[in-house]
Amino acid sequence: MRPTVQPFFDLNTGTMTYVVYEKPGSPCAIVDSVLDYDPKAARTSTCSADAVKAFVREEALEAVWILETHAHADHLSAAPYLKRELGGKIAIGESIRTVQGVFKKIFDLEPEFQLDGSQFDHLFSDGEQFRIGALEATAMYVPGHTPADMAYRIGDAVFIGDTLFLPDVGTARCDFPGGNARTLFRSIQRLLTLPADTRLFVCHDYPPDSRDPQWETTVGAQRLHNIHVGAGKTEDEFVAMREARDATLGMPTLILPAIQVNIRAGQFPDAAGNGTTYLKIPLNAL
Repeated sequence: MRPTVQPFFDLNTGTMTYVVYEKPGSPCAIVDSVLDYDPKAARTSTCSADAVKAFVREEALEAVWILETHAHADHLSAAPYLKRELGGKIAIGESIRTVQGVFKKIFDLEPEFQLDGSQFDHLFSDGEQFRIGALEATAMYVPGHTPADMAYRIGDAVFIGDTLFLPDVGTARCDFPGGNARTLFRSIQRLLTLPADTRLFVCHDYPPDSRDPQWETTVGAQRLHNIHVGAGKTEDEFVAMREARDATLGMPTLILPAIQVNIRAGQFPDAAGNGTTYLKIPLNAL
């Protein structure tokens, strides 16, 4: 089947959120939602998520899944807000447990923070099938950017998270804790074995000045034109390029607030005795 895909682009973080559904009035999934966050004031808002919410209601859709491709380092998830407003199960890949273990230590999280992924409503295993109304979907494990990345194949469309970007941008970094360039290359090859006309929807776009943001490409276009893995580039060539490039990159602006929220399925820590919620900033840890 060919699902309908409605994108929402968050300019501040370069993030694409998607609503995926068969037709108006049918069940839908929301992929990679964004909670607005002002890092200077440490203040959150729901403008981006409200646009998604308004669309779901206008189309009379039933939110059944709120999907995360991974624990994002560049934006906070609005999954709990959308669940409260629209319903649905918050889901991610089962290897989020590994990411939780790494970052519980880095952030010295409270002893009662569980490392079993129970903060999410559902954890997908590789190859697990699920439904969005009449749409058939499959979870695909594609680690490398992080140890817990998932892609979601829904009909002829695949939501690929941060494995690949648009062909003229390339691929995701692999230098976060647990990331691995060789693993990412092999995950990308798994995606590129899909039929050439398979639609691929990226989680981010950082476009060159010559074009506006885009979100959709195909397996065939990536095979031929992706600047990092296309045109027959080898695994060793990719690893050498990716590791050299990653060594020059600074950390994402929102990585410290984002990760400690997103490994909680978008929830914030409990408020302190004064009623204020606090996030931690570990010094010299990344």
